[in-house]
Amino acid sequence: MSERTGIFAGDDPFALAQAWMDEASASEPNDPNAIALATVDPDGLPNVRMVLLKDIEADAFVFYTNYESAKGREIEAAGKAAFVVHWKTLGRQIRVRGLVSREDGQKADDYYRSRALKSRIGAWASKQSQPLASRETLMAEVAAQGVKQGLNPDRPPFWGGFRVKPLEIEFWADGQFRLHDRFQWKRSNPTASWDVKRLSP
Repeated sequence: MSERTGIFAGDDPFALAQAWMDEASASEPNDPNAIALATVDPDGLPNVRMVLLKDIEADAFVFYTNYESAKGREIEAAGKAAFVVHWKTLGRQIRVRGLVSREDGQKADDYYRSRALKSRIGAWASKQSQPLASRETLMAEVAAQGVKQGLNPDRPPFWGGFRVKPLEIEFWADGQFRLHDRFQWKRSNPTASWDVKRLSP
C-alpha cells in the first residue's frame, strides 16, 4: 500500500472519490458530476447514457431518474449497474461496478424539492424513454401538469434515486506514453473489506 501516495492516498475509496470530485468541480467547465451509466437489457445487450451523480455517501453513489425509464427498468431487473466518470481537465477517471437499490425516501423527497419548479413539473410530464409524437405534445403535457400539480408538487411515485453500492472501484490517472496509473479496490460484498491492487496500464 505504500506506493498509493499523492492523489491515490487514503484508506477510504468514497472519501477519495469525493476529493477527486471536489478537485474536478474547480476545473471542469461543465457538469463535473456527469457519469456514463451502463445497464443491460433482458437480452444482455448493454445500454449506456449520461446522467448526473448527485451524492457520494459514506458507502455508495446516488443518482436520480424516472424509475419507468429504460435505465430504471433495466436496473430493477438486474439489480446491478456500472458507471465511469471522466475528467479531461484532470486526466483522471473513476470506474464503478456494483449492486443497486432504490432511494425513494426522505433524501429523494428533499432532492426533488431542491430542483427548479419547471424541472419538477417536467418529471411529472415526461414518460421517459417512451415514444413521443412531437415536441408540442410534450410541452402541452408540461402545461397540463403545471396546472394540475401547482407550485409545490410532490415527488412523482415513479421518480427517485438509485444507490450504487460498489463491489469494484477503479481510480485511473493519465500517465506519459500511456503508462497510466490504475488502482482497483475490490470486495466480495458491500460489507466486506477492500482488497486494493495496482493494475497494469
